[in-house]
Amino acid sequence: MRTKEILSLLYREFLLEWKQKYAFNGLLLYVVSMVFVLSLAFGGSIPPKTWNIIFWITMLFVAINAVAKSFMSENRGITLYLYSLASPFSIIVAKWIYNCLLMLAFGFITYILFLFFSPVETGNAGHYLLVVGLACPGFATALTLVSAIAASAENKATLLAILSFPLTIPLLLTAISAGRKAIENQPVSDSASLILFLLLFIVIIATVSFILFPFLWRE
Repeated sequence: MRTKEILSLLYREFLLEWKQKYAFNGLLLYVVSMVFVLSLAFGGSIPPKTWNIIFWITMLFVAINAVAKSFMSENRGITLYLYSLASPFSIIVAKWIYNCLLMLAFGFITYILFLFFSPVETGNAGHYLLVVGLACPGFATALTLVSAIAASAENKATLLAILSFPLTIPLLLTAISAGRKAIENQPVSDSASLILFLLLFIVIIATVSFILFPFLWRE
């Protein structure tokens, strides 16, 4: 029963995104514009370490704009109706899965765009893509929880900013460090501790979200 609910809610998220394509297209335009302008500013050749830092800062801004709105943009009446049809657990899981998939899509699209507009020797590409595949869902996981908490507050924007900082900054610094090792063509084993941190971050924050959200919903 829970699986059917989650799949139905996940379908709803994709359907809403399809109907409101301006949100996805707007973020895509932001990424393309950012990469293109940076390419021009650096003369088409960005130093590898700078390339890595700019990439992850761009992904952070994409995550804030793409994921943070997940609960905050919901109409109150529709939200209450939705909660009468499905369990809070199913709702948070569906939101989390959708946000992770969305961030993964943007992560790989942004990576390709960066390579297209500003070619750089990324060393071990598989290593770098592994970091992207873990850090992007990490951003989605953290901001899904923050969005759920902020949505129930009066001053949503302020609370979102305050709660996002302690969760996203360690994740951002870890992604930058792991990405730098990949660009320097170091073996994956050298990034084992950083990759483990990214993985544990997703598991811990997701678990906290699934436990905490039903209590937030009752409030």
